[in-house]
Amino acid sequence: MALATNYEREFQMISDVYEKSGGDASRFLNKEIVSVIVSGDKLIGRNTVDGVNLKFRQIEDGIELWIDIEDGVKLKQPVHLCTGFLKERGRQTILIHNRCGKNSEVKFLSHCVFPYGLEFTHKMIADTYVGEGSKLSYEDVHFHSDTGGVSVEAIYNTRLSKGADFGNFFNLTQGRVGKLRVKMIVDLDDEASAQIESKVYARADDEVHITEELNLNGKHSSGLARTIVFATEKSRATIINRAYGNAPYSRGHIECKEIIKGYGVNVGTVPVLFVKDEKAELTHEASIGRVNLKQLETLMAKGLNEDEATEMIIRGLLR
Repeated sequence: MALATNYEREFQMISDVYEKSGGDASRFLNKEIVSVIVSGDKLIGRNTVDGVNLKFRQIEDGIELWIDIEDGVKLKQPVHLCTGFLKERGRQTILIHNRCGKNSEVKFLSHCVFPYGLEFTHKMIADTYVGEGSKLSYEDVHFHSDTGGVSVEAIYNTRLSKGADFGNFFNLTQGRVGKLRVKMIVDLDDEASAQIESKVYARADDEVHITEELNLNGKHSSGLARTIVFATEKSRATIINRAYGNAPYSRGHIECKEIIKGYGVNVGTVPVLFVKDEKAELTHEASIGRVNLKQLETLMAKGLNEDEATEMIIRGLLR
């Protein structure tokens, strides 16, 4: 990796938090792995390999990044992205343009670490194109401070060509959520498939708003949109899952599970299905309620108290 001059200390601070959030910072130094590190509005480290082209520019309060994967490239190791902000107050904007050529395979592993945020706003927009016959997955893991002072807006717009396979996974289960808005929209061509999923643990007065949308525009396209939210204390959550069956033999399923604990929570889920072709098939499943009582009783019978048993069950669901 090429570290920008005089950013070694900043790199080490971000690496320490990255490790705590579940990442492996040593991979950033591996020259055989594509990696990018952003701190605030600076690109402080980057590395690429044959077949993957990186471009970037500095914008107001952040970075705009282009990642171009050439045709036929199959990466054995994930593309590692780390976005950090080490101050208590400020704004950060990250714009990402991902393009994956034909018959390629790539996995993105992104960690966003905001360990000290008291009044901090982060906005990320990822526009992704996946070429014909390619496979791409994007996992985005967040680690926030315990103050609840972080506001995040994460928007993912994805277009899949014929036969492409895509996965988009968002995870925020460590630290306080603060205020969170996630929006995932996927447009699918013929025989393309997608799985999009969000997992969030809301505490105190956290606010969560998640929208997931599948546009099944191609014949034999298929998609799954899943959301799992554990809401406690006085947290609020609104989940909207939408699927549009616009082509013959397209299939989609949306699923939302909201688990609540406490008398001050306020949660809701809205499943939306639209069919424009008689040969399309859409289904949905939604539930709101407390932790499974049978599982709870089984764990308590083994010596755990109710809070410990609940935490174990939730951690299993959010893993």
